[in-house]
Amino acid sequence: MKEFLQTKKEEMLLLLEKLVNIDSGSSHKEGIDEVGGILKELYEEIGFSVEVVHESVSGNNLVITYGENPSIIAVAHMDTVFKVGTAKERPFTIVGDQAYGPGVIDMKGSQVALLYAIKALKENNPKALESVQIILNGDEETGSETSRPIIEKYAKGKKYALIMEPARKDGSLVTARRGVGRYSVYVKGKATHSGIEPQNGISAIGELAHKIIKLHALTNHDEGVSVSVGLIEGGESVNTVAPTAAAHVDVRIRYAEQAELIDRKIREICSTSDVPGTKITLEGGINRPPMVKNEQTIELLEVIKEIGDGLGIKITDVSTGGGSDASFTSAIGIPTIDGLGPIGGNTHSEQEYLEIPSLVERTNLLAELIGRLSAEE
Repeated sequence: MKEFLQTKKEEMLLLLEKLVNIDSGSSHKEGIDEVGGILKELYEEIGFSVEVVHESVSGNNLVITYGENPSIIAVAHMDTVFKVGTAKERPFTIVGDQAYGPGVIDMKGSQVALLYAIKALKENNPKALESVQIILNGDEETGSETSRPIIEKYAKGKKYALIMEPARKDGSLVTARRGVGRYSVYVKGKATHSGIEPQNGISAIGELAHKIIKLHALTNHDEGVSVSVGLIEGGESVNTVAPTAAAHVDVRIRYAEQAELIDRKIREICSTSDVPGTKITLEGGINRPPMVKNEQTIELLEVIKEIGDGLGIKITDVSTGGGSDASFTSAIGIPTIDGLGPIGGNTHSEQEYLEIPSLVERTNLLAELIGRLSAEE
């Protein structure tokens, strides 16, 4: 399969360029659906059936199937974090052994790797295709609100989950992730002129300040819990007692059982006012459970290490605080490995890059892995 993929390297890079040069930020449905349309056609050319799950606001989700009873689910997202116009401002470029561009590693490189792993199997081990079902989703970067139910629906009954987030900068795979929560705190007070009649005002910003301190106090790094108010807004002018204010909160947890406790504490904090007369509205919750490195995960990792040894690739693994769709498959009890895409780094930034030699290498690893898991069936 590696020889086949080596002959396809330039073809892979051309597809990568095409995908990177399409703006597909999470809020740009047209761009995500354009990427989805290209990939749909390419998978259909191989013989897969593609169901398009249409969405009204976010990008459509694709369910891609070859056989009747697949035992492996692979998940790769089509959306990026970049605004419309970014692809034109800094299109796909190659400098030495690195490729650059918006979403090049997170995760358009993974889309190319997954497709060509399937192509390699079609050429060398076509029976293995019957074991694979693929979900391409359009809203991972914003929490997978529409795609989570789809991922969970098709993951049930599967024996393995392969998540196509990129490998880490050092090539490591991901075997554990922290759970993620998002909350928004909205406060209403009463506006008044801060110089003429400040005694008649009720400061929403003052109330929010109390809440921020209490929320941050929930952080316990030793237990893997972090609560961070990352964005605040409020007020109308510097000489007006603020009638409104809002805070947007990021929560990370290490264990599933921490979710209920931290959610309850956040709701308790926001249930009463510290500044009399203010009204508080809380929205949000824990939207991704933790991905836990359990015995099933370790067993699957050992299979990948064995394959890697045969290919001359030393496989290592890490835990990370970032969220991904791996949390959903892991939480319902499926052995899950993440970070199976190419190697790269500096995601979500202007310096995002992909290590070009890893494109063929990690595609080959993925193809061999699918082949091995399908043979076990």
